[in-house]
Amino acid sequence: MNKLMSKKEGFTLIELMIVVAIIGVLAAIAIPAFINYVKRSKTSEAGSNLKAMFTGASAYYQNENAPRGLVAAGAVAPAATACTVLAQVAGAVPTESKQSVDFSILPSYVALGFASSDPLYYQYHVIGSDGSCGNAPASNLYTFQAQGDLDGDATFSTFEINVGSDNDNSLYRSPSIYRINELE
Repeated sequence: MNKLMSKKEGFTLIELMIVVAIIGVLAAIAIPAFINYVKRSKTSEAGSNLKAMFTGASAYYQNENAPRGLVAAGAVAPAATACTVLAQVAGAVPTESKQSVDFSILPSYVALGFASSDPLYYQYHVIGSDGSCGNAPASNLYTFQAQGDLDGDATFSTFEINVGSDNDNSLYRSPSIYRINELE
């Protein structure tokens, strides 16, 4: 019976320390990879919303956008096609948290048919447009931009699509999304 009592089962302190060290190494590798994965998933918002803004701009550019009211007798009506929306910013200064934006009160975004009922990580900009009609073919018209601060360090990640008209006066965009500090 003494022999049975002297045999102790369990883990030694060294074995437990080795297991803890292995878990620590795995965590040191996995946590940064997980954080980058989360940031990448957040950046997908910017690309899809910028493409939606371009789609809306293309439709708006081709539609007839007559001004309100009547034109005086004998006067020439202003051009009502090839119109752009006014430059405008949507949303507050970005933080690491999602923010709700009421696009229904922003005329440029209403004209683009752009809205999001979900809170957003990015602040959206229409840059360089004067909201005019009768734009000439082969012109640079504006830039759609998304800016976000995915980790709250005041360094912004920026995504841009440049928009112009071709020789047929149809809208086209840059072939890819320009990115600055994608994962900041």
